[in-house]
Amino acid sequence: MAPESAAQGDPEHALRLATAALLVEMSRQDEQIHQAEQEAIAHALRERFGLPAAEVDELYRLAEAEVREAIDYYQFTSLLKDRLSPEEKERVVELLWQVAAADGHIDSFEEHMVRRIADLLYLPHSAFIRAKHRAME
Repeated sequence: MAPESAAQGDPEHALRLATAALLVEMSRQDEQIHQAEQEAIAHALRERFGLPAAEVDELYRLAEAEVREAIDYYQFTSLLKDRLSPEEKERVVELLWQVAAADGHIDSFEEHMVRRIADLLYLPHSAFIRAKHRAME
C-alpha cells in the first residue's frame, strides 16, 4: 500500500505512513540499525501522531515494507510537501535529526539524507537549522 494509494482512502494514514517511511529510511543510512534508532522512531510516531503502541508497531511494520519497495524518496516527500504546513515540514525534519542522532553519532550519509529531504520538502535553510538545533537539545 503506497502512500499515494493510501491517500485516496485515508489521507491522514498516508501522511503518517510517508513520515514513518522516511524515519525508517533514516535508520538504515548507517551500517546498522541500532535499537536506539528504532526506539527514537517509535517515540517520534507516538509523539507526532498520538498513537498507541499497537498502532505505532503496525505503522512501523508498514513503513518498513514501503521502504523496501521504494526506489527513491519522492513518493514520500511529494505527499508531505503538498499536504503539510511549513511548521509541520520543519517538525518532520526535526524528527529525522532525532533518529539520526539516536545512536550518538550522525554520519555523513545521515546528514546528507536530512538535507535532501529538507530540500525535497522545500524547507528553507533557516528552518532546517532550527530543526537540527531543537533535535540536538
